[in-house]
Amino acid sequence: MNQRPSLADIRKWPATVSVPQGARALGCSPNHLHARIKRGDSPVKTLQFGTRFVVITADLLRVLSGEDRGAA
Repeated sequence: MNQRPSLADIRKWPATVSVPQGARALGCSPNHLHARIKRGDSPVKTLQFGTRFVVITADLLRVLSGEDRGAA
């Protein structure tokens, strides 16, 4: 599925998702989101496990619904 998911779709996702899945929801490439994560200016909160990052779904929903941007 290459189409951007709806907010209703994202609400059904697990607590964390892969960077490629999060990037698809944001409408950007996985490479772009990875670069922003590594620079520390990602629009969504992430967790790091070794060298792997995952996107926090609740924060993805917050950003996409236009709520206050408090992400660090």
